[in-house]
Amino acid sequence: MSEEAITLDAMQRWIQSALIFPSSISSQEIEKYLKPSAQLNVAQRLGIYQRSYYLRLLRCMREQFPALCHALGEQLFTDFAREYLQTFPSQSHTLYDLGRRFPHYLEQTRPDKDEPQQARESWIDFMIDLACFEHQLFNLFDAPGHEGKQPLASKTVPDHLLQLQPCFALAEYRFPVASYYHHVREGNNPVFPPEERTIVAIVRKNYLTKTLPLTPTHHMFLTLLQQGYEIQDALEMIALQLTLTYDQIYQSWADSNGIRKRWIDAGVFVIKGA
Repeated sequence: MSEEAITLDAMQRWIQSALIFPSSISSQEIEKYLKPSAQLNVAQRLGIYQRSYYLRLLRCMREQFPALCHALGEQLFTDFAREYLQTFPSQSHTLYDLGRRFPHYLEQTRPDKDEPQQARESWIDFMIDLACFEHQLFNLFDAPGHEGKQPLASKTVPDHLLQLQPCFALAEYRFPVASYYHHVREGNNPVFPPEERTIVAIVRKNYLTKTLPLTPTHHMFLTLLQQGYEIQDALEMIALQLTLTYDQIYQSWADSNGIRKRWIDAGVFVIKGA
């Protein structure tokens, strides 16, 4: 190593650059920052870290986007992921946030991004939607939830005490990406799905994350609850929107095998104030 003083900050920045852009590092630079060992020269020592660094990051990307990896094929997915990591290198001490900008990267680098919407390739739209879904699902794995904090509601809890649990999200996609994802996770080999608008709720119950298919009306109702409306008020607004009576909407909501029961069973609600 050179006798010239090297700051910790300079060393960290150089190491990051050497790991992400190995071809841009000269042998003189390597000798400035590293020493050889008894068995390996400085380039060989650095090469071990360069290879293992990317192998670890690529493994994490495959774990965060397993269905997208399946859809693209492992080699093409690896190519996309490697280019993404060079554009957006990890900036956190944890790899949890590694894929946060991946859907945006796919959107910004798509080859037909300057084409009008009707001329764009639908398979690229599907891949971007699938990446968005998997990233949102991954986020909810470790997001703050009801576990150990608020008890889940049972069907005997009155409506005015029902509250959406904290680990809950709504999403809308151009393709049935949730169904495709679950088929892949079950070990199946699903085909490329046709375009079909799908709306889902994502919820984690007792550390298990699941997706619930929604109708546009269900989505509207849950959106109102997210905005802070009480269930009765939200039902009244839905009735007005659909030009139905409140009793008609409430009967559909409270039916013994209706959506209220299914959502409570799925863990959508906790007990307010508990």
